[in-house]
Amino acid sequence: MLREILIGQKKELENLLSKPFIERQAIKNSKKFIANDLVKVVLGPRRAGKSIFSAHLFRDQKPAYVNFEDENLVKVENYDEITRELHAIYGRKKYLLFDEIQNLPDWELFINRLHRQGYNIILTGSNAKLLSKELSTSLTGRHVPIEILPFNFNEFLTAKKFVFKQEEISIPEIKGQLLNLLEEYMTRGGFPELVVKELEPKGYLDTLINSQIFTDIVKRYKVRLSQKIYDLEIFLLNNFASEFSYRRLSKQLDFSSVATLEKFLGYLEGAYLICVLERYSHKAGERLSLPKKVYLIDNGFISAKAVQSSSNTGRLMENLVFSELPKKGYKSNQNLFYYKTKNNKEVDFVLREGLKTKSLIQVAYDVDKMGVKEREFDALVAASEELKCNDLILITWDSERTEIFKNKKIKIVPAWKWLLEK
Repeated sequence: MLREILIGQKKELENLLSKPFIERQAIKNSKKFIANDLVKVVLGPRRAGKSIFSAHLFRDQKPAYVNFEDENLVKVENYDEITRELHAIYGRKKYLLFDEIQNLPDWELFINRLHRQGYNIILTGSNAKLLSKELSTSLTGRHVPIEILPFNFNEFLTAKKFVFKQEEISIPEIKGQLLNLLEEYMTRGGFPELVVKELEPKGYLDTLINSQIFTDIVKRYKVRLSQKIYDLEIFLLNNFASEFSYRRLSKQLDFSSVATLEKFLGYLEGAYLICVLERYSHKAGERLSLPKKVYLIDNGFISAKAVQSSSNTGRLMENLVFSELPKKGYKSNQNLFYYKTKNNKEVDFVLREGLKTKSLIQVAYDVDKMGVKEREFDALVAASEELKCNDLILITWDSERTEIFKNKKIKIVPAWKWLLEK
């Protein structure tokens, strides 16, 4: 039984490697870890492309492969049987690729033992919080995390076979196609299978969200209030890019306690459905008590599930900018925050570098709409003075220029250009 499953999975791996592969930005940085004996841990949401990324990263090493999404493998009690059968099928292999490792009970002890025996291992997993807890106790200092998220805009354009040179952007046909693809990316999102196969996002992402909630959260954490956590996700989908406080939200959704709400939010974050962003303060303790904002890991979730009674293009663009920042290397609540000035003016994103504020970013779809530019500029300048930062950016749909406002230089950048910056 076990051998048959693993032989079938070997064919799955061969099939995976035979499919067209959109090279991910992370693969260039990750190749340096191939020969390293650190355990490579590829994290990210379901259907973001972790398996195909890992298969191509280890392609030349021809790894032995196990996908722990198969419930029969999870029932194996003696894990040495898995290792023995892998050697029987693949021969003497020191490279292992284990998919969705979090499904295997006490997996960290098994991996730790294999690592000590000299195996070079890639793991993939769809639950960041669950894996980080286990990795920090069993593989401290002996693993390297690699995060794979849905396509960034550059990868999306590659998948769509749209190639252009910077000097061609003034050609109306080229610019029109680019903006059309940007709108598609902003509304449909960047999940690879959805993009490559041009699937209907609503059905695909609706099923994906349900799977993440009921498989990665309810089943894994044995959550009794399954409808409660589903209702919480739907509420957040309809109120993305908005401020909230734990206490007010727990009352609004009739949670028994703030602690339960915080726990459920942690589950949704761990499953890569949402991200809770803190308001920046110089005092780390104060940040915990200030209101938060919630964003979605991919804009496609919004179009698939949110009840949209009116156009929310500005908020969609704000969420798009947020979702791109982790792909550019920023970590929420570490070097990425939002901010409110002393006179209550909001700045969408604060990017930190060490002890300094590196950049302040505002997002506005139409900067030339009456009152928009003055409001966004006012907030940037006020925050600039309070946080001692002079790199002020306003991301718009398609405006580009630099303006001086109250002796401060503000760069107005089109979204497509900012998204394509390395």
